[in-house]
Amino acid sequence: MKNEYLLKVYQECESRNYGKVEFLDAVKEFLESIELYADKHPELKKYAVLERLVEPERLIEFRVPWVDDNGNVHVNRGYRVQFNSAIGPYKGGIRLHPSVNQSIIKFLGFEQVLKNSITGLPLGGGKGGSDFDPKGKSEFEIMRFCQSFMTELYRHIGSMVDVPAGDIGTGAREVGYMYGAYKKLVNSFDGAFTGKGLEFGGSLARTEATGFGLIYFTEKMLKTQLNTSFKDKRVIITGSGNVALYALKKAAELGAKVIAMSDSNGYVVDENGINFDTLKVIKEVKRERIKEYQTQVPTSKYFEGSKGIYSLKADILLPCATQNEIDLDAAKIIVKNGICCVSEGANRPSSNEAAKYFVDNKVLYGPGKAANCGGVMVSGFEMIQNSEREKWTFEYTDNRLKERMEEIYDSIYKISSEYGNSYNTILGADILGFEKVANAMIKEGII
Repeated sequence: MKNEYLLKVYQECESRNYGKVEFLDAVKEFLESIELYADKHPELKKYAVLERLVEPERLIEFRVPWVDDNGNVHVNRGYRVQFNSAIGPYKGGIRLHPSVNQSIIKFLGFEQVLKNSITGLPLGGGKGGSDFDPKGKSEFEIMRFCQSFMTELYRHIGSMVDVPAGDIGTGAREVGYMYGAYKKLVNSFDGAFTGKGLEFGGSLARTEATGFGLIYFTEKMLKTQLNTSFKDKRVIITGSGNVALYALKKAAELGAKVIAMSDSNGYVVDENGINFDTLKVIKEVKRERIKEYQTQVPTSKYFEGSKGIYSLKADILLPCATQNEIDLDAAKIIVKNGICCVSEGANRPSSNEAAKYFVDNKVLYGPGKAANCGGVMVSGFEMIQNSEREKWTFEYTDNRLKERMEEIYDSIYKISSEYGNSYNTILGADILGFEKVANAMIKEGII
């Protein structure tokens, strides 16, 4: 960074957040990408917009005691960061994973501010979670944890205050338990959660939204930049959770062949194309590891260690696992193997260095804050349906999602091109998300 104001903001943020690597990486990437924009907008410094932006409005940390099936008491940490409400109520998922800590929650909340703004909906940014691990827990253990988690969180959320949703480790089951506890505690059936079951206010197409949205965004990027599409392309998807699963489904519908997918233990290769129905049963019904795919499809091959998936030759890579899964070394292997497009279904799966390497080597790059915003997009649609007491059809919701994801790419492409590099979608996405939030912060005054 050459801009003195941006450098000062980052240095102050760094001194206040010592050791919070994930959060600092997100802030650094953002500040570096908007440098040209900041040079043209002195009002950012006048109103201390960036100093305010990188500091959350509120950060809540609390204990979550729960009892296992054997009567033993456990205590986990719970978090909710309410990062920025300049354009609407806080909105962001709840992550249940052993890696969850304050740094990860702050990084996710910061990214969510920009992501939610990019959707065009009036939603602020927040995020929550716990270091609780649902894997290996019984249904009743998960239920007791979720209910205990909500006995603290309920006082901080509401349909016009903060609206959580699912994330890693928090699917429809967990959202149901949390929302059930919330309704009991506040004695109100309001839309304080999204990703709810269809029986109690959920939206059709919400399950598919992030994966489908990723494919719609990427298809538009391929058509705009390379005049091509998913048809007949070889695709690699990292991860095998909800986002990865429905990205597989939509990519296959568009004529692509997804040859490999992974989980944290390893990856599976199927040159005939990963079968969606088979994998869905393994992951959503049996809740097994991806290794199980090989027993169901004997012609496939399983390999231990998830990093090896980057060595495969393909056309398109869709990283849908977790943050920082692709470092610079992996990026170099990916580019060397002929990948022409990397589009992110996870939140910042590429390190700053890896993302820059993709852009510098003219690999089409879809940053997660834009490419994977389909989930929060349809969550916003769910909030609209709840407030209007309506139920949209799957087709209507899916069509609106597709239309908005294509519009988002068009806006990013326009901004990136205006700043001299149509491949620099990082800059385009950050400016698209930031400008509306910054203007709102300036107009609402210094509070």
